[in-house]
Amino acid sequence: MPRIGLDRDTLLAAAAELADERGFEALALNALALKLGVRSPSLYNHVPGLPELRRLLAIRAVERLTATLEEAASRADEDAASAISLAYLAFARAYPGQYEAIQRAPEPDDGDLQDAAERLVQLIVRILSGYGLAEDELIHAVRGIRSLLHGFVSLERIGAFGMPQDRDASFRFMLQAYLRGLSRGGGE
Repeated sequence: MPRIGLDRDTLLAAAAELADERGFEALALNALALKLGVRSPSLYNHVPGLPELRRLLAIRAVERLTATLEEAASRADEDAASAISLAYLAFARAYPGQYEAIQRAPEPDDGDLQDAAERLVQLIVRILSGYGLAEDELIHAVRGIRSLLHGFVSLERIGAFGMPQDRDASFRFMLQAYLRGLSRGGGE
């Protein structure tokens, strides 16, 4: 019987906090139980094990990132691509464990995670479609911006930007150079 006050949403919120504190790969059921003040077996009333907990956390994180980017795009006056890119960076910085959870490709039979990931990709496609690219170019542009964003986040996380120049200025410079390239017709 589930503990009163402990439900799947509470469990996932605590797991997200733990992942952000320790890293997604360090997420463990015993640490989660300790954080929630329950015994580890109690968690099995809500999830069948660690793989399912990680899968559910990944879905939650993708949905959260998508909502964050949608909100940024809706507030943007003209440059939605810059707005979502800045929101992406802010999300990765604020929620490093959840960001890490997003980086794994869904299993072929995981329709829920695939659907959540597809909504995120379609949001980016919709925003980049404003650059007037052909369909294939648009896919290249989505892959390109994802690579830029993830590359920057990854390098920043490992401390690879040791020079004194402002990292946010570097991010904006990189992003604007890429978007100007898209405005000029992509890679041709």
